[in-house]
Formats: sequence, C-alpha cells, structure tokens
Amino acid sequence: MNPIFANIETSVFEVMSRLAREHEAVNLGQGFPDDPGPEDVRRKAAEAVVSGWNQYPPMMGLPELRRAVADHYRHWQGLQLDPESEVMITSGATEAIAGAMLALIEPGDEVVLFQPMYDAYLPLVLRAGGVPKLVRLKPPHWRLDKEMLAQAFSPRTRVVLFNNPLNPTATVFAEDQLSLLARFCIEHDSIVVCDEVWEHVIFDGRRHVPMLSLPGMRERTVKIGSAGKIFSLTGWKVGFVCAAPKIMRVLAKAHQFITFTTPPNLQAAVAYGLGKDDGYFLGSRAGFERSRDRFSDGLRQIGFPVLPSEATYFVNVDLAPLGLNVDDESFCKRLVAEHGVAAIPVSAFYAEEPVKSVVRFCFAKTDATLDKALERLAGTLKRA
Repeated sequence: MNPIFANIETSVFEVMSRLAREHEAVNLGQGFPDDPGPEDVRRKAAEAVVSGWNQYPPMMGLPELRRAVADHYRHWQGLQLDPESEVMITSGATEAIAGAMLALIEPGDEVVLFQPMYDAYLPLVLRAGGVPKLVRLKPPHWRLDKEMLAQAFSPRTRVVLFNNPLNPTATVFAEDQLSLLARFCIEHDSIVVCDEVWEHVIFDGRRHVPMLSLPGMRERTVKIGSAGKIFSLTGWKVGFVCAAPKIMRVLAKAHQFITFTTPPNLQAAVAYGLGKDDGYFLGSRAGFERSRDRFSDGLRQIGFPVLPSEATYFVNVDLAPLGLNVDDESFCKRLVAEHGVAAIPVSAFYAEEPVKSVVRFCFAKTDATLDKALERLAGTLKRA
C-alpha cells in the first residue's frame, strides 16, 4: 500500500455527513446546492446521450466545447485562447489538478501551497513527488504578503498551486496580491496552477481576474475551471484546462493516461450552457448572493461573528471572539449531535499549524433549509 493514501484519515466531509445522517441533521457541511441545476442544460445532456455520439470523444475534448470555453473566457475575462492548442477538457477539476501535478513536478521539486486548502492538494503533490512549502493564511482577511511568500519560495520552487476564489475561506484575492504572487513566480521561474473553479460564484460586483491575464504570466499559468461549479451540477465532473501550447502538450499526456476523456453527452451540454446569455450567469450569482445574505444575517442575529464571504457557496464564523474555550472540530461535532446542524471545521483544511476557531457553513440551499438550520442554531451559543 502506498503510505500517502493508506495513511490518510477518513475525510472530515465523510465524518460530518455520517454524523448528519445519524442525527437527522440539516447538512450544511459538504458544498452542493439543493437546486438540480438549469433544466435546459440537463435536457441537452439527456438529448445527447439518446441521440448523440456515445463512443470515445477526442482525447482533448469535443471541438465544440473547446471553442465554447475559449469564447466564454474571451467574453467574461478578456482572454484570447486558441481552442485547438490551449484548451483541454478533463473529467472534473480535481483530475486536472492531479494531471498537472504529475506532468509538471519531478521528485524533489518544491510546490507552494496556501492553507487552508482543498483537501486533495497535499496528497496529489506528495504522490507526484513534490515537496510542499506551506503558506499559512489567517482570518479575518486571509491575505498573503511579501514576507510569507519570501519564506515559501526558493530556487527549487517548480509549481505554485493557487486557489482563487479560495474555497475554505470564501475569499477573493485582490489584484495587488495576484500581482505580488505573479512577481514571485516570474522571479523564481515557477509555473502557477490556478484552481479557479469558483470564478462565476463571486459576489458584490466583484470581477474575477485570472492569473493568466497578468503581465508575464501567459506562458507560466495553468488555468482550471469547472462546469460543475458554473452550473451547480457538481456531479457532472467536467473540467476545463487552459495553458500555453508548450505546457498543454505535457498536461495532455498526463490526461491521456488518467481518464483519457470525459462523457460526450455532458461535454455537449456544457458547450451549450457556456453560450447562455449573461442574464443566466448574473442571475445565478445574484441568487447565491441573496442566500448568503439571508443566512449571514440570521447567524449575526444569533450572535455568531460572521467573516466576509466574497465568493463560493460558503460562509465562515470565527468562534475566537466568543471565548467559548472550544476548538472548531469539537464545536462542529457538538453542533450536529446536540443541535442537528452539520458544518465543517476549517482546521481540517490545514496540514500544519491549523487555525482552530473557524467553522464553515454551506448556504447554497433553499430558504426553507437555511431557515430550519437557523432555527436549530438559535440556542447554540447560550448552551455552548
């Protein structure tokens, strides 16, 4: 057994979901919406599987989807991508990240990671032979700075794995921080693998700035997107990879020997969906923003210190100001057992020196679900 995987403990998502089932709790832990996703996109997938091609599609992805990805990013982010040489379709963003690690890292290469982080990052880096260099971000703003980057980067830094918007913290990195990171990547001749799956789930009029668009980064950036996040169809697992041809040629070889391809009916449906008018994407964003506000206001009324939620399906509360003398994991286990609400301790997203006071809730649920959770949470702090 490979020790990297054999020694991984049961994920916090599995633990909390099991507890949620045992206690018949409102599950605001794992990040998926109650909504089934846009019906017209789902119908396109159904039509394609009945009437379309169901044998192997091209390894790089259906040409119509690769063109749709390039057109979509040109329209929304001002990127000029060649769909033939700079766009690839994968079976989800996690496959794209795994492929990038296998393709870009040699044993002993250093990889800069920002924690809290998506739980797949560290084992994928380790399995590829990378040496993780961890940057520790802290609430309430989760900002990176020059000093922490200077400590993390070295002459052995080959890859930076960067998530923006940042999933566990619901943070959008400002342009000055992106420019700072880009400067370090250029100075150290490093490639940045950008997990940008939340690029459309972004609030308060913010604009997503891809690392690929920054000066000097065009030839050293891998941009990864996700149809599952864009259309709230998290089970579809259709990812987009964008990179300069020199990098893409190597990424494609890794993809070839991992999944090779992705279901053609889902690809056809995503190609259709990416061409939907702006109103769909802005309306989806507004709907999540309304749910965020509804749930955040309810948490504040109860007395929880709510941290800013700038993107994603999540909102965090920081227990530290409450003086409860309890860590986030213990609080979450008590929350599900005694109050019937499942949440996620953000300390689970750290590999070293975790912040142990932040609890994450998923607000991508119906009003009825959120109201039920708030009702159950109402007495939490009085009994804590």
